[in-house]
Amino acid sequence: MNTARFFGDTAVLTGRSLRHIGRSPDTIITTAITPVAMMLLFVYVFGGAIDTGSHESYVSYQLPGILLITIASGVAYTAYRLFQDKNGGMFDRFQSMPIARSAVLWGHVLTSLVANMISLVVVVLVALLMGFRTGAGVLDWLAVTGIIVLFTLALTWLAVIPGLTAGTVEGASAFSYPLIFLPFLSSAFVPTETMPGPVRAFAEHQPVTSIVDSIRAIFAGQELGNELWVALAWCIGLLVVAYVLATGAYRRKFA
Repeated sequence: MNTARFFGDTAVLTGRSLRHIGRSPDTIITTAITPVAMMLLFVYVFGGAIDTGSHESYVSYQLPGILLITIASGVAYTAYRLFQDKNGGMFDRFQSMPIARSAVLWGHVLTSLVANMISLVVVVLVALLMGFRTGAGVLDWLAVTGIIVLFTLALTWLAVIPGLTAGTVEGASAFSYPLIFLPFLSSAFVPTETMPGPVRAFAEHQPVTSIVDSIRAIFAGQELGNELWVALAWCIGLLVVAYVLATGAYRRKFA
């Protein structure tokens, strides 16, 4: 495959998808509204009754989990846009054009990454207004951004699969519901030590907990230990598996 052609085609198709979002900014607004509403609810309604065992404010404690929920909400639109392109005949048109086939998927994936980053910035700005504070420096913020980018790419490639294979638009976007729920069964909102045995065992051995704990530790300036490596292993592992399954589904659908 010609590398220059691949990057050129990907840039063109990413620009196409971003223009669609630009004409429909409610996509980004909707993606940010639900996590912001959750953050307001947990901080101002439940926060006073939750003992996290730390000295940081509750808005700072639960922000990492809210960021992951934002991403899970956002990638549902990737599945939706892929489904629309598939059913609208766009993929068949692309197949007849001299473009790199993988660029079609990468255009949607990079669009998801850009849209999610904008939504995440909105959520962080609201958190700052609510009292979120951190002593994290530039390198710390870059580390958090790197983790978030990896997690976003992993979930976006997962979203590609239902976008290509679902029979209805509801089925294409419904896959995100378990992903949005997953942070509630982690250390995102309460310490795992407060959970009953089986729930605690699940919470401590699923990817969200290690990712949340790593981001929280970076924001708080604490030692990361092995938690960061566990989080990176989850993100990279999910990304590789999702990419292989998604590209396989694309080849089977449009071979």
